[in-house]
This record gives sequence, structure tokens and C-alpha cells, in this order.
Amino acid sequence: MTQEEWEVLSPEQKRRELYLQQKEILCLFRERNAISQEQYDQSLTDLTKKMHMEGVA
Repeated sequence: MTQEEWEVLSPEQKRRELYLQQKEILCLFRERNAISQEQYDQSLTDLTKKMHMEGVA
């Protein structure tokens, strides 16, 4: 996403994009066995709750 694209997003859209980026990082850590499945599950649950992203794929 370019700076220009980012700047036109609403705060809610920015929060969603940040959430999806963080979720992707967790997925990459898990795929590379850098974290356990339990750590992944807990981290994703915590991230989802803290960012109020329940129901976001």
C-alpha cells in the first residue's frame, strides 16, 4: 500500500489494515515454526481482542 493510499483511508480502515498485517506476520512466524501453535492461537486471540477485530477474516 502506498503512502497516498494509506492517507485516504478512514481510521477504521487503517486499524483493519494494521490488524491484517499483524495477523500475516503471526502466520509467517507459525509457518516457519518460530512460534508454536499454542503461541499463535493465543497471540491471534489477544491481537483480535485488543484491536476489536472480532469477525474479521
